[in-house]
Order: sequence, then C-alpha cells, then structure tokens
Amino acid sequence: MSPDQKRLARLKRLEKLRAIAKQTAATEAAQAESTLSQLRALSDRTRQLATDYGARREAADGAALHHVARFVAGLQTLSRTTDGDALRAQSVADARQQALAEAERRRAAIDDRTALQERRIASKAQAPVLTGRKASGTDLE
Repeated sequence: MSPDQKRLARLKRLEKLRAIAKQTAATEAAQAESTLSQLRALSDRTRQLATDYGARREAADGAALHHVARFVAGLQTLSRTTDGDALRAQSVADARQQALAEAERRRAAIDDRTALQERRIASKAQAPVLTGRKASGTDLE
C-alpha cells in the first residue's frame, strides 16, 4: 500500500469518526431543545394557573382567601424557578447547537480532504499525455 493510499485510508477512518461525532452532537442538540421546550411549556402553564387561581373571587371566608393566596404565591415562585431553569436550558441548547455546527464543519473539512486525496491518487494513476513534438514559433503564427 502506497503512502498516498495509507493517507486516504486514514482520512476515511477519520471521516467516519467525524460523522459519528456529528450524529452525537445532533442527538445532544435535539435533547437540549426538547428539554428547553418542555421547560418553557411548564413555565407558561404554571404562570397561567397562577393567573387563573389569582383571579378567583369566590372565597367563602378569610381563611379560604388566605389559602388561595398562598397557593398562588407558590405557583408564582414555581413559575419563576422554571423560568430560570428555561434560561439555563436555553444556554445549554445554544451551546449544543454550536457544537453541532462545529462538528459539521469538521466533518465537511475531512470530506474535502478525502476527496482531494482521492483526486491525487487518481491523477497519479493516469498515464501522462505525451506530445509528439515541441511547439515552435511565436503566438503570432
């Protein structure tokens, strides 16, 4: 096996590894986006529950009103906590998207290098074109 063919084989192995890394990065990015979506939905739902319970005015006595107010406050606290979790999840999702883009760039670079190496090997395998004689004269003839 020639050095060029060894290099091509190494590039093809590296290309497979980069494709696997890209797939892994894509899976992680999808999971991060899913988590972000779930946290946003939970935050919105909790906020809506707090608003709905806060708007109720059918308390029978002060104790019931106090109980509802505490429940609404708990829901609002939970909503704020979930908002913070969603912000952190957004950061993670953004980082995963950047990692995916980087993995794709690396995979594409190896793909380009592999194609170049294949062209080099193919050009070396072709017989050189021999001309019968050297051109003479000037371009004006």
